Amino acid sequence: MSSSSPPTSPALVELRDVHFGYGERPVLNGLSLTVPRGKVTAIMGASGGGKTTVLRLIGGQQRAQRGEVLFDGQDVGRMDADGLYAARRRMGMLFQYGALFTDMSVFENVAFPLREHTDLPEPLVRDIVLMKLHAVGLRGARDLMPGQISGGMGRRVALARSIALDPELIMYDEPFAGLDPISLGTAAQLIRALNDAMGLTTILVSHDLEATFALADHVVILGPGTIAAQGTPDEVRRSQDPLVHQFVNALPTGPVPFHYPGPAVEQDFGALTGSTP
Repeated sequence: MSSSSPPTSPALVELRDVHFGYGERPVLNGLSLTVPRGKVTAIMGASGGGKTTVLRLIGGQQRAQRGEVLFDGQDVGRMDADGLYAARRRMGMLFQYGALFTDMSVFENVAFPLREHTDLPEPLVRDIVLMKLHAVGLRGARDLMPGQISGGMGRRVALARSIALDPELIMYDEPFAGLDPISLGTAAQLIRALNDAMGLTTILVSHDLEATFALADHVVILGPGTIAAQGTPDEVRRSQDPLVHQFVNALPTGPVPFHYPGPAVEQDFGALTGSTP
């Protein structure tokens, strides 16, 4: 490498003072975090806290209203269509329920990004698809349709598709949701193994504490619009923050309320209790 080449940042993804909301509802309020290269970073927290929004900002589906979302040093929010298209080729995304094309076979689903983004000859596409399916244990299922495989197998097919282009970053949105214990364990093992074997950087959004804490290198717990705690799984477990304590111990009471904010009970039910609204 030339001595004039700029040094590589230790963070592949970095959010700096990011603000974002949907309409009048703020979701992120000055969020800053870094995702180190080559590591598995888990983003966790209560429902509605902005976890999936963070993935959408990184992938460019949403743009920050303030602040910067950097991918390999470049602000995703300032990229034009060509720049964003190029950045996304370096990313893989595993959606919550796989999002397979139901009218395509397992093989065709994995081949789709290769045919869409490259000019590789079909014999090479075939070899790559079979290698990716072999990596997730489903080479023998190549000719099946999505309706002929289980939910756990569908997630693995989606994972093979997400790594078809050998991305540098892969993002998972609730990869363990709805899986039986065997499928969940298989998925967790695959995420860790692929991250290490392929030299990936992984961002994982999940509510499953046991599985996520077992495989993550770095855990970020989101609070109301920003970070409540971050560190190794053990460091997060020891956090004294009330919200983090409630979350990691699955407590029904704490800073995260059961009721969504709304009018006072008396205002809605006053007539039933004999009082006036």
